[in-house]
Amino acid sequence: MIDIEIPGFGRLQLEHLVLDYNGTLAIDGEPIEGVLGRLKNLAQSLTVHVVTADTFGKVKSRLTGIPCHIAILHPDNQAEGKRDYIQKLCFDHTACIGNGRNDRLMLEASALGIAVIQEEGTAHDAISLADVVCPTILSALDLLTNPLRLVATLRT
Repeated sequence: MIDIEIPGFGRLQLEHLVLDYNGTLAIDGEPIEGVLGRLKNLAQSLTVHVVTADTFGKVKSRLTGIPCHIAILHPDNQAEGKRDYIQKLCFDHTACIGNGRNDRLMLEASALGIAVIQEEGTAHDAISLADVVCPTILSALDLLTNPLRLVATLRT
């Protein structure tokens, strides 16, 4: 668990980390360098979940050995499917990271929503509904590894 008080934002008691795969953890189905090690590290304090339509059909093979739950969602209604997934986990104890328009509802509903901007770009809706926007997935994951950075970003 990650437990941190952020003045003016509230207390975060995170138990789950939910991530999009393509465009967030991976580009064209291949994990971004540095992601797998960070996920292994975060899995020591959070339950890691990857939710995806698995556009390239690679998520299971590329995340072999990573302690995480993989949910492959039907390509229709992705946004609602991702939001529904985190609501079953207890959204107020969940951090979410994504970049796409189909990530917007989970970013909004979670206790902490982080949008990432990478090669694929980021949907405006994801940016506007996230609590934090990071330039890369590595910097987003590092926020969770070093939660005092969240205090600096989110405090009033």
